[in-house]
This record gives sequence, structure tokens and C-alpha cells, in this order.
Amino acid sequence: MSFNPAPFAARRARLAERLRAAGGGIALIPTAPERPRNRDSDFPYRHDSYFHYLTGFTEPEAWLALVVDADNTRSILFCRAKHEEREIWDGYRFGPAAACEQFGLDEAHTVDTLGEQLPALLGDQPALWYALGHDDTHDKQVMQALNAVRAGVRNGVKAPGTLRDPHAELDEMRLIKDGAELELLRRAAEITAAAHICAMRHARPGMYEYEVEAELLHEFRRSGSQYPAYPSIVASGPNACVLHYVSNDRRMQDGELLLIDAGCEFDSYAGDITRTFPVNGRFEGAARDIYALVLASQKAALAECRLGNTFATPHDTVVRILSQGLIDLGVLKGSLDEVLETTAYRRFYMHRTSHWLGLDVHDAGEYKLSGEWRPLEEGMVLTIEPGCYIRPADDVPEAFWNIGVRIEDDVHVSAAGPEILTSAAPKCIKDVEALMEGD
Repeated sequence: MSFNPAPFAARRARLAERLRAAGGGIALIPTAPERPRNRDSDFPYRHDSYFHYLTGFTEPEAWLALVVDADNTRSILFCRAKHEEREIWDGYRFGPAAACEQFGLDEAHTVDTLGEQLPALLGDQPALWYALGHDDTHDKQVMQALNAVRAGVRNGVKAPGTLRDPHAELDEMRLIKDGAELELLRRAAEITAAAHICAMRHARPGMYEYEVEAELLHEFRRSGSQYPAYPSIVASGPNACVLHYVSNDRRMQDGELLLIDAGCEFDSYAGDITRTFPVNGRFEGAARDIYALVLASQKAALAECRLGNTFATPHDTVVRILSQGLIDLGVLKGSLDEVLETTAYRRFYMHRTSHWLGLDVHDAGEYKLSGEWRPLEEGMVLTIEPGCYIRPADDVPEAFWNIGVRIEDDVHVSAAGPEILTSAAPKCIKDVEALMEGD
């Protein structure tokens, strides 16, 4: 296994400094529990993002304890024991000794000793940093340990006087990507872009949406992605007007658009691309007009992903361009000021333009600070994904009915300007048509 523990150690050190500035204490961060799929199988396991961010460890049944005092920090891993028989059935386990060495931690113990060791770790700590309420079993283990400490008060041991959520500190850290994270996000974007290109090359009238989805999944796995980052949306015709459509079981018709929102997960980091293209390879009529409008709004929003602008700047840019364009096409009525003031545009564009991207598709981090949209900073990664979704209605020209378009790219905010991580996936009309024609 090729693994570099340095970025994870650096993150633990940064978190320790943040906790130390707030008075110190002990942080307990468990990984995700395994989840049953049905009576005799589990869902594919995926570790907790906060836990992975600090450790890089991917096995289930693991906890990180970070003990922070005025001068020192100890990182302690609790994980599954080595177990020869279970490894025959389920595969390799690190065990505490190998995990401690491989992942650069100070100590490691078997997870079955957690209940015994937690009270001693919690004793005389000024604060417990633990995200209460995410998993009942984890909460119960922590509460039992706290009660055990409280029961020892006559021996002069104090329980932590404060319970605080470490996610608030970690969210701010995760919002600014380090170099190792950016490299993984670039690779996830590269694989995702290649998969969208495969989908464009294979999609044809008469195919089912799931046949195109299969091309995406094949390219993800062929290129080393472990999983899709989220269920793929492969939405043709009227299905493109359903924002979270995932059935992917309709037969595609000539003359329709196909909206694909799909991304891979590579070493725990997500790609997230949406492309919309004609099933028959040619943009025509009202569909071409709406596509060109959404593309123009997206290009303008991408240019606004610069230091000093706020998170809301790209969205505000999109709203103005889409609103004016829909007025010009006769889909919206009234002046631009009226449409913006009444938010009439929300009938056809009802979601925001961006979200953070990283270990989670909708990644950690606040969007506002003290009630104001936060400024964009170097190292942030966000999506830019304007869309337009026009359902049949008496007051909408019939030529526009059932047209759904969304175009999405992943952007790294840098001092040199916006870095479009997903630019390899074609979106200009001539480029998409040329690709689908085989040129």
C-alpha cells in the first residue's frame, strides 16, 4: 500500500491548534458504522469523511481520539484487531500495530478496549469535542464513558465540563483544500470528464437511459475510481426537468435532450459534472436557444470565481443572465427588474448555482459568515451549475415544453484565477456536436 501520512498528520496538528486556542480537551471522532442493505448483505462500506480527513484510515469500527493539552497532542487510533479467520472471509485488516506505523499515529489499540479506556482518557479533560446525535450507538458509548468518569468524582477525577462539536472546527479546515486534496480532486474531475465523453459518444435515439449510465460506471471503475460519488442522473426529455431524477429507465427519443449529472469518487474525493446534449447529436430550435442561454450564464459565472467576490456572486450573475434571456425568448414576461424583484425566474431556475466540493459532494463549510455571504478564498473548490427547466404550461410557448438543461463544472479558486477542474468535458455546441459525430 502506497500511503503518505504527512497530510493527515498536518491536519491533526492544525485541528489541535484550533482546539488548544479554545481551551484544549479531547476530541473523539468515530468513523461511519456499517449499514445493512437487507437481511443477508450490507451496503458497500464508506468511511466517515471527518474521520478520513484526519487519518486516511478506511476500515470500519474505528475511532480517533485526539488529546490536546497546553503543550502536547496525542493521536490515538482504536481499530479492529488482527483476525486470521475473519481475514479469510472479509480481507486484510491492519490491526493496531501496523495501523499505528502506516498511518503515522502516536498510539493504536483494539476497538474492543475502547469502553475500558475511554473513561481514563476523558478524566480531567476540560472539554469533550464530540459530534453528538449522528449515531445512537456511538452516542451511547460516549455517554457511558462520561457517566463512568462522573461516578469517580469522589476519587478526585473530574468529567469534562464542556461538550463541543468538533465538526464546526473541521468544517472551516475542510473548506480550504490542501495540496494533497487538490491533486485528488483533479484526478476525480479527470475521470469524471472522461466518463461524460464516453456517454456522449455512445448515446443514441432508441437507447435506454440506463445503457448510458452503464458507460459512465464502466469508465469510472476502469480508470480507478472506487465508487460513483452519488447516484447518477441520466435524464432524457421531460425527465430532465426533474432535478433529482435517478430512475434512469426511460427510452430516449430522437430530438430530445439528455441531461447527465454524474461524478466519480476517487480516493474519497468527489467529481461532479453535468452535461446536457441532444440524443441525436444536433442542437436545434428552442432546445438550442435554451442551451446557449444556460451556457452563456455558466461562462459568466465561472469568470466570477475570483478572490474578493463572494459565494453569491456567481449565482447573482447567473440569475440576471437567465432572466433576461428568458424574457427575450418569450418564456418570462415583464422587465428584468420586475422578474428579479418578484423572483419569477424561480419557476424555471429554482436552485442555487454552487455548492462546496471535496470529500463530500455537497462538502463541509458555511456559506455565510455573520449573516453575509462569505468571500471566496484561495483553496476553496465549488461547483458552478446553472440550469433551466421548463415544464408544459398554458403561458409558456409549446416549443419550450419539457426542455431541461444544466451545465456544471468544478472550480478551484486560486490567486491565478479560476481553475476549471472539469474543462476536459466538452460543452460548447460545436464541440459537443463534433464529438457525437465522431470527429
